Amino acid sequence: MDTLRTPDSYFENLPDYNFAAHYLMVDDSEGGELRVHYLDESADADTEHTDTILLLHGEPSWCYLYRKMIPILIAAGYRVIAPDLPGFGRSDKPVARTDYTYQRHVDWMQSVLEQLDLTNITLFCQDWGGLIGLRLVADNPDRFSRVAAGNTMLPTGDHDPGESFRQWQQFSQDTPHFHVGRIINSGTTTELSQDVIDAYNAPFPDESYKEGARQFPILVPTTPDDPASENNRAAWDTLSKWNKPFITFFSDSDPVTAGGDRIIQKLIPGTKGQAHTTITNAGHFLQEDQGEKVAELLVKFIAENPTV
Repeated sequence: MDTLRTPDSYFENLPDYNFAAHYLMVDDSEGGELRVHYLDESADADTEHTDTILLLHGEPSWCYLYRKMIPILIAAGYRVIAPDLPGFGRSDKPVARTDYTYQRHVDWMQSVLEQLDLTNITLFCQDWGGLIGLRLVADNPDRFSRVAAGNTMLPTGDHDPGESFRQWQQFSQDTPHFHVGRIINSGTTTELSQDVIDAYNAPFPDESYKEGARQFPILVPTTPDDPASENNRAAWDTLSKWNKPFITFFSDSDPVTAGGDRIIQKLIPGTKGQAHTTITNAGHFLQEDQGEKVAELLVKFIAENPTV
């Protein structure tokens, strides 16, 4: 598998981002390996942590999206792991559109779980972080203790994705220049500064680095016979029996995922009795608009649902 690797110089002096880079290698399924970048942050590296928070980003962002949340989470005493999906951030970027599949991304993040031997995980997932992360939960129920979902879903293609998503899907394929920073800015209720927009653009020196970002929208299952539909239905079968704590933090200004929280609350038994919250003044990228608030709610959720 041919890949591109964004030079380290592109990640220097990003605003409010002073986290150390960590890397591991995953099987690319074609006889080679991909380098995956992740953050591994905690208040005291010498302390044994019983709880790990896994933060999974979506399209077309990278772990920079979590820079407002991480300091609050580590101050509360947790270890925080935030990977960059292949094709994004500091992770390697396959150059062929066909190299990007739903299943491969699940497998690559599965390898991260196994190599880091993560257990007692609280997952926070947004956008594609949920499409991948909820599959991981279903495949590894013993590794996960809690789940928090924000502006995400696990689609099977059995239901209409809605006009807003179809428009986004079409735009992603037709636009001659895939302006990542502008796309993220359009998905927030706050106006991002130019240096933050530049930070979201940093992983992509030119259009050749954006094949994953362009491919992700059309990998979302929108028909019942999508290649991922069967596995997602199987995951829902497991999640429909999930009794561990599960909470939703959806925002008030995201037309793409609006109403998904109610579906999750209806179908997953672990959502019963949880303090589900609508995050106000937040768009699709609620971590950008209200990251501190989301982090505080996540800390509260963990504290109120201790592991037995």
